[in-house]
This record gives sequence, structure tokens and C-alpha cells, in this order.
Amino acid sequence: MTAPRRSNVRNLGQHDDSSDGLPYHVREAAAVRSPLVVSIPHCGTELVDGLGARFSNDRVRELPDTDWHLARLYDFAPELGATTIYARYSRYVVDLNRAQEDAPLYPGRFETKVVPTRSFDDEALYAPGQEPDSTEVAERLRRYWQPYHDRLRIELEQRRQDFGYALLFDAHSIRSVVKAFYPHELPGLMLGTADRRSCAPQIHDALAAVHVGSGYSSRANDPFKGGYITRSFGRPEEGIHAVQLEMSQRLYMREGPPFTYDEELAARLRVVLRSTLEALLEAGRSSATK
Repeated sequence: MTAPRRSNVRNLGQHDDSSDGLPYHVREAAAVRSPLVVSIPHCGTELVDGLGARFSNDRVRELPDTDWHLARLYDFAPELGATTIYARYSRYVVDLNRAQEDAPLYPGRFETKVVPTRSFDDEALYAPGQEPDSTEVAERLRRYWQPYHDRLRIELEQRRQDFGYALLFDAHSIRSVVKAFYPHELPGLMLGTADRRSCAPQIHDALAAVHVGSGYSSRANDPFKGGYITRSFGRPEEGIHAVQLEMSQRLYMREGPPFTYDEELAARLRVVLRSTLEALLEAGRSSATK
């Protein structure tokens, strides 16, 4: 399959890592490989051909629901032996952290779909009559959603074979205020472990302790418990431990267009993120020996 051409949307703050025509980027481990895989499913800003012209307005074309700059923020992960898989395409093309069948993550709460038609502000993404039909939805799932999940599965299984266990860290960020999800300003760091079911208890406790001591506000499994990736891949009884970290974007960037990365804020946060991944590796080793 020939990959769609790049749109004119800039990939702000991302590195040009290997993609080899794939619908995602890969950043390989720079040190001896560890059991850790880092997933960044919502940082992509590319659009498939003609999609931007179908959007409802210029505000939507700015892709405001993007998890901005995360590939840059986590660019130290290869030093820890991790492979990072991260999205090329915008979540407005397909949401890699939703189930293909659109099963709700939070029943009764507002959610966007696997192929979204509404923004986080509950605004229509598409001009009238331009919404994707079921055939287009199925094609986007085949082209963009399935390959990402297949690659995560391969990377995790290889590590489980090599180490006896695997660790998945699913990285996210979000605007500090999204009233559709939460009525107040969101905490700084929000650990999600599917109510402690997606990883060993000591992994949850170790990461939560890093966040409590970080100087940032933090919560675990509230208001986000981990999305589809964390819940579907996290099977600690089978040796695969998955966690999600959601973060408020005010911790490292200027929220709103042009979504500027703040070097000073980011430098402080990167220390905490590195400590988080190091704690995940250490707690993973500990849980594997028990």
C-alpha cells in the first residue's frame, strides 16, 4: 500500500524517525533493549488527502485536540532501552486509543469515537454532508488503526519472550480545561491503570509515588483510568503490564494556537517523566521476580 501524501499541517515538535511507509513512526532503543515499549497514539498531525477541506472550520483544521510535542518530550526513552511507537496521523483521522467497535470507555460520559465526528468541545468536525460513511470508517481502521495495534502487539510479545514480561507506557496530554470530560481544571499528572487491573500493584504504587512527590498535582484513575490501549494490552497475569499517563498541557507548553513548546517548563517535567519510566522499569523487574 502506498502511504497517503503528507498534509500541509506541520509536525510541531516531532522528530523524523523511521516510518518506512508505515502509518506510524518508530524510535528504536539507543541502549541495551529493555522490556519497555512507549506508545504515543495522539501526537500525529498528518491528514489524509483532502480531509482538511472537509472540516467544518479553520479552528478544527488547527487540530486542537492533539497531544502536542510528546515525541519531543519523551525523546529520552531510547536511552532507557525503550522502543517508542508514535502516531503520524491526527486523531481526527482515527483514534488509536479507542476500540474498533466504538465500545465506550466511560459509559454515560461524553466520548469521541474511533473515527471522530465531534471535537472535545462537542463541535462538529465536518461540514454538513462531509462526514465519513461506514465504508470510509472501515478503510481508516484497516489502514491506520490496525497496523499500530499490530506493531504494539509484536513489540510486547517479543519482550515477553526475551524478558519473561513486558511493560507498556501509553503517553498522553490534554488541555487543562475540557468541560465535556471534567468540570474543573484537570490535575497535572493523571496515572491510569484501569483501577489497578492493567499492571501489577507494585507498579501502580511506584508510579503514583513518583507523581505524589513530583511537586505537580496528581491523581490515579481519576478522571482517566486508561484508554483502550492500556485496558486491552494490560494483562499482568500474562506478564504484560500497561499504564497510561495523561498530563495537562500547561505543564510543558502554551495551550492554544500556535501550541508552543516551553523549554523551561518542559525541562522540569522531563525529569519527572524520566523518573516515572525508571520507576516503571524497576517495579517491573521487582514484580517479575516475585
